[in-house]
Amino acid sequence: MSQFYLAALQLALCLSPMAIGIFITMKVFNIPDITTDGSYTLGATVTAVLMTAHYPIALVLPISILAGAMAGTATGFIHTKLKIDALLSGILVMTALYSVNLMIMGRSNIPLVNLKTIFSYFNGMGNEVYGQLVMALMMALVILLLIIYLLKTDFGIAMRATGNNPVMTSALGINNDRIKIIGLALSNSLTALSGFLVAQYQGFSDINMGIGIVITGLGSVLIADALRNWFHVKKISMQLILVLVGAIAFQSVLAFTLSIGIDPNFLKMVTAVFVLIIVALPRISSSMSKNRS
Repeated sequence: MSQFYLAALQLALCLSPMAIGIFITMKVFNIPDITTDGSYTLGATVTAVLMTAHYPIALVLPISILAGAMAGTATGFIHTKLKIDALLSGILVMTALYSVNLMIMGRSNIPLVNLKTIFSYFNGMGNEVYGQLVMALMMALVILLLIIYLLKTDFGIAMRATGNNPVMTSALGINNDRIKIIGLALSNSLTALSGFLVAQYQGFSDINMGIGIVITGLGSVLIADALRNWFHVKKISMQLILVLVGAIAFQSVLAFTLSIGIDPNFLKMVTAVFVLIIVALPRISSSMSKNRS
């Protein structure tokens, strides 16, 4: 495998927590959460500021996750307590986070050169790229296993039931608003974790790095959803594994696009078209089947 595709694989693993977070909001709660664009940058912003201040990674990681959780909590509070549409709530928080991120950084870009990152712990493997890949894979698998475990607990089942049938859960005495706020906090904490990883992977944090990132996560979830339908997957654990597969597949397509010489300036357009195809194909095939019958 070329170094080019190895880099794409590592980026996919770094973005996989965000894809899992989007899976939680979209597939568990049926909430279109746009906070992702802001909380992703927030995770990277907090990471860059604390790392340049020479805080240890063991402290930077939980603070970045907590920052993302606070962003998700804000969206959840606006949606549940102020009774504002979930999509609009996410847009409002995302817009506010742009200013928050700019205030935290104090400038538009912070480089992370000559700093020890989380990927530095495996640089002694003889190949820096493989060392970074191992760390990214370990992080992705740990997050995947933790979320699988969470969604199988009583609380996780309550989360899934709230998204599936809020009337029933309310009748059973479950506080739907509280569950939604916690779910959005969890989702955005995972998104901030991706920002934490990607900032260190690419060596800088930028105020615009989160623009359109929700499309990347959405593409990963949609690929996973297509695979779930094709293979008739029912178990939540397998669905989450497919999200990881979807993230890798999505980045592989983008890597292939660049490898054949497509101008990087068109990458966002290619991403949008690719997601459009994923969304449209099942509907087109379903429509064709109906016409034949």
